[in-house]
Amino acid sequence: MRIKANLVLLFWVFSCLFSSLSFAELASRFPSSAIRAELGRKQSNKLYEAKYFTQILDHFNFNPQSYQIFQHRYLINDTYWGGPKKNSPIFVYTGNEGDIEWFAQNTGFMYDIAPHFQALLVFIEHRFYGKSIPFGGDKDIAYSNATTLGYLTSTQALADYATLIIDLKKNLTAVDAPVVVFGGSYGGMLASWFRLKYPHIAIGALASSAPILNFDNITSPYSFTNTITQDFRSESENCYQVIKRSWEKIEMTGKRSGGLELLRKSFGICKNYMDADALEGWLQTAFAYTAMTDYPTPSNFLNPLPAYPVKQMCKAIDDPKTGNDTFAKLHGAANIYYNYSGTATCFNLNDSSDPHGLDMWGWQACTEMIMPMGGNNKESIFPESEWSYSRRAAGCRAFFGVDPRPNWITTEFGGHDIYRVLKRYGSNIIFFNGLRDPWSGGGVLKNISKTIVAIVAEQGAHHVDLRFATKEDPKWLRDVRQMEINIISNWISQYYHDLA
Repeated sequence: MRIKANLVLLFWVFSCLFSSLSFAELASRFPSSAIRAELGRKQSNKLYEAKYFTQILDHFNFNPQSYQIFQHRYLINDTYWGGPKKNSPIFVYTGNEGDIEWFAQNTGFMYDIAPHFQALLVFIEHRFYGKSIPFGGDKDIAYSNATTLGYLTSTQALADYATLIIDLKKNLTAVDAPVVVFGGSYGGMLASWFRLKYPHIAIGALASSAPILNFDNITSPYSFTNTITQDFRSESENCYQVIKRSWEKIEMTGKRSGGLELLRKSFGICKNYMDADALEGWLQTAFAYTAMTDYPTPSNFLNPLPAYPVKQMCKAIDDPKTGNDTFAKLHGAANIYYNYSGTATCFNLNDSSDPHGLDMWGWQACTEMIMPMGGNNKESIFPESEWSYSRRAAGCRAFFGVDPRPNWITTEFGGHDIYRVLKRYGSNIIFFNGLRDPWSGGGVLKNISKTIVAIVAEQGAHHVDLRFATKEDPKWLRDVRQMEINIISNWISQYYHDLA
């Protein structure tokens, strides 16, 4: 069976947010939203050139099928590169769970600093996503069952990156050029792991909003939703209370005669489909994604949003014109996320579109990316629930016929006692986290050593440091980026000193 798009959204934000629900319920509670790329002030066709590398299917075995090959896409920009004679650096983005063009178009920091460093920019796509599909590029085959999907792992992806980088440097006659890897979110996790696993290839890593501690009960399963709760509560106590009390009211309204029609009209839902659980999931998605992208400037990463969108949502909820009408308040807030452009005529709860090819995160979240983070405590803005591994495992067996390996990531990459362990053998990693980002609870929030440093921004959101710079950026964000530039400069200077 080919995995359907509604399963994509089940896992798109790395894992189920509301794990007390069944797998089927979850699929219906996370309808897709239109996700568009942000090009900032630039045009996508000038940002990069697409190329392909012949990649091996299996890096870790010597079975006959291991030697199958596929075309692995990467994007390159040599506009500012100083060239191999100068050993000018190569900046590599370790691709996330989706089409690499989307991430390349939303990682403006690399473009902004390329002239300063005279850097070559490379964005490598993650296997099984975008156009980097094994088995002849045929998704129907590649996604068909656990036998083919078994080659979709983080370790295989990291080995892909290593192989491609080595070959690219050789072809460019730039074998001595220093490589720095960059990544945000899952890509940030990969960047940090790449530096640890392949220190002979990358001299350093910038891992932005990388929740590498969200595994094996290292961090609280409540941290994600606790941060969302705090984001909204910090703007307005009334805003927090209205949202918190709304779920029971939606549920009760949906159960009574004519209630679904009342909900449909109150929220401007399209006539093709109406369900109270789906409506709750639609609202919860808006609150979670808005908290993640609570940027200090207007953005268009997930959806078009104003600056400080959480504040704008709470303004809509606190608007005295809506009186005590809870549904009118929530509708106003939802409009900030789903219809800030003002073009929507109704909202489709059954929209399962997947414009950026995120299909296969469901497989990863059912095999190795087991993040215990679906709980909501009594203070949560969302309905109270508990994280349930057994429920996740049962769902994974039903959908994919596989049992998760909840301890594999910490076995392969570490995580427990990370401050003690990495101090002994790691170096040259920047961990950035913004404390308004729900994923920050699983991030590295304090320095591990002189060379493994944590940059923490109280007002920061999800990998905000990697976005294109704008004139409206607050001073704290400009300072964060300058710190990152200074640290990377030191890495490269030390490399050149050692090379001499």
